[in-house]
Amino acid sequence: MRTVPTIETPMFLQAAQWLFDPLNYLTANFKRYGDIFKTHGMLLGDNSPVVVISDPSAIQYLLTHDSGKELSAPGDAYELMVPIVGRQNTPLASGNEHRRRRKLLMPPFHAERVKAYAQSIQQITQEALAQSLADKFVDVRKLMGKITMRMILQTVFGMHSGECYENLERLYTHRLDMISTPWSSIFFYLPWIQNDFGSWSLGHSFHKLTKEIDQILFTNIQERRTHPNPDRSDILSLLLCAKDEDGHGLTDQDLRDELMALMMGGYETTATSLTWAIYWIYSLPDVKEKLLTELNTVATQTDPTKFMSLPYLNAVCNEAMRLYPPLILTLPRRVEKPLELCGYQLEPGTLIMGSIYLIHHREELYPQPHKFSPERFLERQFSNYEFLPFGGGVRRCIGAALAHAEMRIALGTILTQFDLSLINDRPIVPARRGIGLAPSTSVQINIKNMQQIPAMCN
Repeated sequence: MRTVPTIETPMFLQAAQWLFDPLNYLTANFKRYGDIFKTHGMLLGDNSPVVVISDPSAIQYLLTHDSGKELSAPGDAYELMVPIVGRQNTPLASGNEHRRRRKLLMPPFHAERVKAYAQSIQQITQEALAQSLADKFVDVRKLMGKITMRMILQTVFGMHSGECYENLERLYTHRLDMISTPWSSIFFYLPWIQNDFGSWSLGHSFHKLTKEIDQILFTNIQERRTHPNPDRSDILSLLLCAKDEDGHGLTDQDLRDELMALMMGGYETTATSLTWAIYWIYSLPDVKEKLLTELNTVATQTDPTKFMSLPYLNAVCNEAMRLYPPLILTLPRRVEKPLELCGYQLEPGTLIMGSIYLIHHREELYPQPHKFSPERFLERQFSNYEFLPFGGGVRRCIGAALAHAEMRIALGTILTQFDLSLINDRPIVPARRGIGLAPSTSVQINIKNMQQIPAMCN
C-alpha cells in the first residue's frame, strides 16, 4: 500500500507559506500532489504532521466515521485555540465529554428559536448603519463586526445597552483585532509569543484584555446565578439552567469558556462572510439588481424572517462563503485504527484535516471556481461534503443556523433600507486573519441615505 506523499519543502518554509500565504500554499501543493498530501507546515500550531485531503468522497468518509471507532475528533489536537477561548468548552472537548457539552448547547440554536432572533438582527443592523450615516468612509469589516458582536451580546448574554454591554463590545473586539493581521496571526502558531514580556509585548496586551473580559463575564455569571429570571430567553440563561442526563450543569469556568468560544465563532466568521457578500453585491451590478428585484417581492418591515426563504439571497450568501470561506480547514480528525483513504494507508495517530478552500474550488464541482456566481447554487444542490463553510460531522459549527439567519436578514435589511456605494476601485483579495481568511485591505463604502425605519428599541 502506498504512503501519503509528503511535501518536500523545508519545514520552516512551509510554516512561513502557511502563515503568510495559505491559499497559494494549499493550491500549489494540490497541483503537485493531488487530493491528499502530508504537511509539516504548523497547521495546528506545532510540528505535528498533518494529512490534508480535498476529495469530496474522502471528506464524506472523514466526517461520517468520526465517532471514535475508525476516526475520532480530538479537541486536544486544536491546542492553539486555548489562549483565545479557554480549555473547558465544546470545541476543545473530546469523545463523551464533547457529546455531553454539545447536547447541552444545542437547544438555544434550534431553527425555531433562531427565528425568534430575527427582529433583533434587523434592529441591530438598522441601528449600526444609521450610526454610520455621517461618516464619509465606512469600513465594512468593522461595521459588520459591530453588527455580529451586538447580536452575540443580545442573543448570548441578553445585554442590550449599558456600561457592561459597551465595555464587553469594546474589549472583545479590540482583543481579536489585535491578532488579526497576517503578522500578528503568528500569535496562534508560536506559543512563546503569547508570553508576557512586559508592557510593550503583544502577550502583555492580550492577557490584560483577557483579564478585563473575564472580570465582566464571571461577574455577570454570578449575578445571574444569584438572581435567576425564568422569563429570560438568552443563551446564557438557558445554559445556566441546562442539565445533562446525570443532573450536572456547567460550572462558572465552563460557562466562561463556552461563552468565549461562542463569541469567537459568532463574531469573526459571520462578520467576514458579510463583508465579502457586500463587496461582491456592490461590485457586480447584475447581482445587486437581481437581489433588489427579489427583495421587492416580500414585505420586510414587519417580518424579517421572510428574508430567510429568498432563493437568490440565499445563493449570494452561499457563494460568498464558497469563494472565500472564513475557515480554510475542517477541525482535525485522528486515525484510531489502520485505514485506507484516497488509495493510501494511514496509521493510527495520523491527524487529518479537510481543505474547505480546495473543495470549494474544484473545477468539476464549481466551473470557473474563482468567479463569483450565485447562480450555481440555484442550478445545483451541493452535498454537505462539497459545500461545507461551517465544517461537518460531530464538529460542525453549532451556530450555523444562527449565522445563516444573520447573513440573510442583515443583507436584506441593508439592501432594502439603505443606499450604499462601494468606494474601492481595485479588486480585493483574501489574506490571513487569525486562523481564517478576510479581505486583504479595508472594504470601504459610503452610506448615502436610508429609508424611514422604525424607532430603535432598547
